[in-house]
Parts: sequence; C-alpha cells; structure tokens
Amino acid sequence: MATPRFLTLTDVAETLNVSLSQVKALVRSGDLQGVKLGGRGVWRVETSELEAYIQRMYAQTRESIRHGTQLD
Repeated sequence: MATPRFLTLTDVAETLNVSLSQVKALVRSGDLQGVKLGGRGVWRVETSELEAYIQRMYAQTRESIRHGTQLD
C-alpha cells in the first residue's frame, strides 16, 4: 500500500508520539508546514513536510548536543 501524500493532524500526532494540541501549535507557529483544505478548513500535513520537520529536529538536536545542552 502506498504512503498517503497528506496526513491528518491526528496522524501526525501519532507518528511523533505527541499530543494533538502540540501538533496544532507546531502548525500554527509555522515550525511544521500544514495546509488548510476545503470549505470546512480541515488541516493536513504533507508527508514530505513531516519528514523535513523530523530531519530539522535531528539537526537541531545534534547542534544542541555539540554545544553541551543536557538531555532532559
């Protein structure tokens, strides 16, 4: 089965193992790019955008560790 191009915010929350409200905050802030579709304005995140976000977070984490940031 092919990977869907777009994910619901709930799907994103499950993938990242975070709350739906955290995903909404990421989209609202622009940290995670989302798109509002249709007359009812449902939000979707493109799979490639989620993967790009994850890669940015890995890069930021590597940089933080390099600069001596402690793990929580």
